[in-house]
Amino acid sequence: MSLIRNVEMDVRRFRGRIYTVTLIVLLAFLFLIFRLTYLQIWRYQDLNEQAESNRTAIVPIVPNRGVIMDRNGVVLATNYSAYTLEITPSKAQLPIDELIDRLSEIVDIQGRDRRRFKKMREESKSFDSVPIRTRLTDQEVARFAAQRFRFPGVEIRARLFRSYPFNGLASHVIGYIGRINQSEKDKLAENEEANYRGTDYIGKLGVEQSYETQLHGITGVHEMETSAGGRAVRRLRSSPATPGNTVVLSLDIKLQKLIEDLYGTRRGALVAMDPKSGEILAFVSKPTFDPNLFVEGIDVENWQALNDSLDKPLLNRALRGTYPPGSTYKPFMALAALQTGKRTPSQQIFDPGFFMFGNHRFHDDKEGGHGTVDMYKSIVESCDTYYFMLARDLGVNEIHDQMQPLGFGQLTGVDILGEARGVLPSTEWKRMTYRKPEQQRWYSGETISLGIGQGYNNFTILQILQALSTVANDGVKVRPHLVREIVDVETKERRELSKQATERVPLLQENIDVIKKALVGVNIEGTSATSFAGATYTSAGKTGTAQVYTVKENEKYNSNKIDERMRDHALFMAYAPAEDPKVAIALVVENAGFGAQNAAPIARRIFDYVLLGQYPSQEDIEAVQKGQATRPIGKVREVAKISWPPKDDPKAPSPDLPALAQ
Repeated sequence: MSLIRNVEMDVRRFRGRIYTVTLIVLLAFLFLIFRLTYLQIWRYQDLNEQAESNRTAIVPIVPNRGVIMDRNGVVLATNYSAYTLEITPSKAQLPIDELIDRLSEIVDIQGRDRRRFKKMREESKSFDSVPIRTRLTDQEVARFAAQRFRFPGVEIRARLFRSYPFNGLASHVIGYIGRINQSEKDKLAENEEANYRGTDYIGKLGVEQSYETQLHGITGVHEMETSAGGRAVRRLRSSPATPGNTVVLSLDIKLQKLIEDLYGTRRGALVAMDPKSGEILAFVSKPTFDPNLFVEGIDVENWQALNDSLDKPLLNRALRGTYPPGSTYKPFMALAALQTGKRTPSQQIFDPGFFMFGNHRFHDDKEGGHGTVDMYKSIVESCDTYYFMLARDLGVNEIHDQMQPLGFGQLTGVDILGEARGVLPSTEWKRMTYRKPEQQRWYSGETISLGIGQGYNNFTILQILQALSTVANDGVKVRPHLVREIVDVETKERRELSKQATERVPLLQENIDVIKKALVGVNIEGTSATSFAGATYTSAGKTGTAQVYTVKENEKYNSNKIDERMRDHALFMAYAPAEDPKVAIALVVENAGFGAQNAAPIARRIFDYVLLGQYPSQEDIEAVQKGQATRPIGKVREVAKISWPPKDDPKAPSPDLPALAQ
C-alpha cells in the first residue's frame, strides 16, 4: 500500500525553513553592519589610538632640574651625569639575588648597594628599572658591555644626579631630593603626574621641596615607531624637555658659612634678615647633615646615624625648633605696657631681688636686686622683678592680645614648608589644649613667669626675629622669605620675589622710640656691652637666657651639677645700624648658658662682616665656639682676601667650583 504525500504541507514547511534561514542571515548581516558602524564610527578614536600605541611608543625625556644659587651667584645645587647599572625585575631570567651575585663578578657591588636596591625595589613596581650601582667608572661600563648578553633585564643608563657642592652647608635651607614614593604619586594631580613620567626623583625638603614646580621643568617626549617585537624603527616626532628654572636665594652663603663655623659643634639656630625687605641672609640650623647622602637613596647605616642621633641633625631648628624666649621677650612686654597704659617710661619700681606672689617667691636674676628701676633700666639691665609685676598687672589674655600682632605664636609665612607655630598662651589656648578640667583652668601664678619669657611661652627664632624687625621698622611687619628671584631658563627673564606684602602693626611711634632707645642701651651699657665694645657702628639688641631645667624654690641653679642638655639656652636678638637697620638677627645656642657670653659674640661677628666686610680670624672663631670671646680678639681679615674652601681641606668641594670669598 503506497503512502500518499501531502505536497501542500511539504511546501509550507520548506518555505518556513527558507524564511527562517533568510531571517537569520538578514539578522546576521544587520548585526555585522551595526558592529562595523560601531567600530568604524563610534569607537574609531579609541581603536585608532590603540593601533597607534601598538605601532608607536612614547619615550619620556626627563628635564634637567633647575639650579639653586645664592644671592651672589654661587651654585648651591646642580646636576651631573653618570652611568648607572639597573635591573628590571620583570625581565630578569634569574632569581634576583643570584643575578646580583653574578653581576658583582664584573662590577663592584657593596652590601650597602644591595640593601639600597632591596629598599627601592620594595617601593617600585616589577616593571620599573631599579639601580643596583650608580656612578659607574668607564672601566666598569666597558666590562659590563662586553658581557651584556649574559644578563637579560640588566642595562646601563645615563642619568642625571643632583649634587650639593658644599655638602652640609645650609643643608636645611636647600633641602634634598629623593625617589618619588607612592604617597607622593597619589598627591600629584593628573597633569602633574604626566609631567613626572620617567622622573624618579622629587624635592623632599627645604627649597627643593617648596619650589619643586619651578625646579622640575617640563618633561619632553620622543614618539618612536616600533616593530612587532617592540624594537624602535624610527623617530616620528619629538618634543624636547624644558629644563627647570634657576632659583636664586636671598642667602649669602659666605655669611652662612661664617655663622656655622662660629657655632662649631654646638646646637642651635640663627636667622639673619634684612628687616626692611624680609630677605633672609642666613638661615642656620646646627648640626647639619649632608644632603648628598639622600640623592641615590640613603643607606641604612647613615640613616640610623642621623635619625638616632641625640643632636637631631635632621631637625630644622630655625624653622621647627621652638624655645622659651627668655629675656628677649622683655622689650615686647615693655611695649605692651606702653600701648595699654599700664606703665610709663619714667614710672619706677623697687626691686629687692625677688617678687612675692601669694606664698611663692619669684627670684630676680641679680641677687640683692637692681634697686630702683624704670623702663629703660629694666631692659638694659634685664630686671626680672619689673616684668614679674608687669605680667601680673597685664594678665595673660592682655599679653596674648598685645603679642599676637607682632607675630608671636603665628606662622610667619616663610617660603619653605614645615614652619612651627609655637605657643602664645591664653586662657582659651589652655582650655583647647588640655582635656582634664583641672588642667584647663588658668592659675594666676602661671602668668608671672610669662613676663620674663618663660612658662608656656614657646616660639620659633623666626617669630622673635619678625617681632624685632617690626620694632626696627617702626611698626611695619614684613614676611621673611628665602627665594629672591626665579630666572626663566629659556627667556632668561627674572621674576623678583623680594618685594613682599607688608603689614602695619598699630603701635604708637613714641612707644616704639622708647623701646628702640633701650635696645641701643643694652649694647652700649647693658648686658651685651662687652661684646660690642669698640664697634664703629651703633647697634641695638637684647640678651636672653631661657631656663630648661626648673630648680626648686630654695635650690640654686648650678650648670655644672646638671646634665648638659638640661642647661639654659643662650639667646640674643639685635639689629644694626640702629639708626637705619640693614640686618637683624635672632639666635639661640642650645644649653650654652648666658646669652651675653655665648650668643651676643656671634652677633658681633655677623655685624662686622655685613656692615664692615670684616671676617674674624681663626683664633677668634675658635674662641667664640668655646664661649670664651666676649669681644673681637686677634686680627680681622678682609673678606676679599679669604680663599674658601681651603685647598688643603680634603672635604672641600672640587676646585672648579666658585670660591665663596672671591
